[in-house]
Amino acid sequence: MTNVTVIGLGAMGLPMALHLGRSFPVKVYDIDPVAVDSATQGGATRAGTLRDAGSGADVVVLVVRDAGQLEEALFGSDALAPSLAPGAVVVITSTVGEQALLSSAARLAERDILCVDAALSGGPVRAGTGELLVMVGGSPKARAAAHGVLDALASTLCIVGDQVGQGQQLKVVNQLLCGIHTAAAAEALALAHSFGLDLDMVIDVLGAGAAASFMLADRGPRIAQRIRGEEPPLRSRLDVIGKDMGIVGDATRAHKVAAPVAAAAEQLYRIGEAAGLAAEDDSIIAMILAGVRG
Repeated sequence: MTNVTVIGLGAMGLPMALHLGRSFPVKVYDIDPVAVDSATQGGATRAGTLRDAGSGADVVVLVVRDAGQLEEALFGSDALAPSLAPGAVVVITSTVGEQALLSSAARLAERDILCVDAALSGGPVRAGTGELLVMVGGSPKARAAAHGVLDALASTLCIVGDQVGQGQQLKVVNQLLCGIHTAAAAEALALAHSFGLDLDMVIDVLGAGAAASFMLADRGPRIAQRIRGEEPPLRSRLDVIGKDMGIVGDATRAHKVAAPVAAAAEQLYRIGEAAGLAAEDDSIIAMILAGVRG
């Protein structure tokens, strides 16, 4: 039986850990005790430290927020990497940028630890049902070691290439569209609100036609709640989509690809962060556009 460890029990990591626990023995680690309690109530084993989390693990799934957290988890003061046995595989699911991922993979390889770049798309609900899009880069050996876990998480498992970082590249393209579509949904519903239209009706109608998008269907109801003065669930923090769009901007500049629409969307998220809304659900940007105060 493959022993799985999940590091990071946020909006994506917790439902992933609970879902994986239906097929594998799962150990979990997070600095949030409430999230750890939720995972252990679902059958997972609690790890008190990152070193403990890595001990005995065959596959480690990292679901951290950014490159800084990735570095700290793998190589920091309470480091995961030294506790892993040679031949273990680390699955990095976070959008951290290609260079951060390549650096981590190279340092893991020095310890004979395999690495798979497994970028995710689909949101928390699909994470909990094993219906994510997983975009994979990594050697055939590393992919084979992680295949059971990846297959359990994915309804669509896309092998982008044999090199770590290629999954991250495709995720950057994915996030470019997600960031733009989220901003577009906020603009559209802010306009609908200014007309006095029923926002629930607007979302249903747009979802049945050519203007439909996953982000409109996913963010739209939360935007409508915000504008009505209700508090929606926190599913995707504003600073996370802002971070992702920053990575998109870095990539487009590095490859000299003009991306003016993506740049405009990124600036909208920056406005929200500057207004002190970084920890809010990213549907909050519609409040700025609609001129509604929460």
